[in-house]
Amino acid sequence: MFLPAIAVVTAGCGGGEPPPGIVVPGDAVFPEGIAVDKATGDLYVGSTSDGTIFRAAAGAAEFEEFLPAGADGRTEATGLKIHPEGWLFVAGRTTGLLFVYDLDTRELVTSLEAPEEGETLINDLTFTTDAAYVTDSYRDVVYRVPLDVADPGKMLTWLDLEDTVVPTDDGFGLNGISASDDGRYLISVHTDTGELFRIDIRSREVRPVDLGDETLPTGDGLLLDGTTLFVVQEEPGQVVPVELSGDLLEGELRPGFGGDSLDFPTTLAENDGTIYVVNSQLDDAPDNPTPPFTVAELPVP
Repeated sequence: MFLPAIAVVTAGCGGGEPPPGIVVPGDAVFPEGIAVDKATGDLYVGSTSDGTIFRAAAGAAEFEEFLPAGADGRTEATGLKIHPEGWLFVAGRTTGLLFVYDLDTRELVTSLEAPEEGETLINDLTFTTDAAYVTDSYRDVVYRVPLDVADPGKMLTWLDLEDTVVPTDDGFGLNGISASDDGRYLISVHTDTGELFRIDIRSREVRPVDLGDETLPTGDGLLLDGTTLFVVQEEPGQVVPVELSGDLLEGELRPGFGGDSLDFPTTLAENDGTIYVVNSQLDDAPDNPTPPFTVAELPVP
């Protein structure tokens, strides 16, 4: 999700010709989240401007509308994630809502609302075997949704970051989030400071990940694969691999990749050796988009 206060020279397309990739139709879509159905290879992206959800069949050159704008109160969309039960989770951005859809029927399974009042930004989510964990980048909390095979439970405040080492000054807080393979830890990135944090699910203890003298400002979407963490930086427009220690508390940044394939990227998904990165153009929102919007296809380095 774009943070206007940060201005860094971009290494991506930076307002020129849109990069090549799978086309998301529309003149002002500003896509943000992406999910891949591992069973089919289908991709799903969501629009921040009107909440439309698009799907691209495996190998397709263009996305098509999957869920129409505004349906079920879904007027904005950020993070997307597909649960093994066949549910598509959609974070509702500033609406404070989290939507769950049945992929087969396209029907709404449930709509969950953030429990607090006030300004909110439901941003990104990840799964363990028994729960979904959701970041709220404005309220500085992490929500938890218990998962049942028949019915996801309520969205409850699970972790108040005011009581942790995570900075909670005014601005943009935790954003991308990803769970470790064993379901023991969560890793999240703080967009303003560029710091990574490890959250122990059992104890709720939050510890910073030691990156030496490095940080990842404008860090957005995350993908944790074993001990390799891929971090999308909106600016300078790249994907940065971070090699983590076994306990996920130390990391070494590797060279970023993506370059001219990216235009203010926000998040990513991986399938069968390909990383798919959303070119949001949110730095040009809402007045100066350069259609078409695309999703870049990059080989896993």
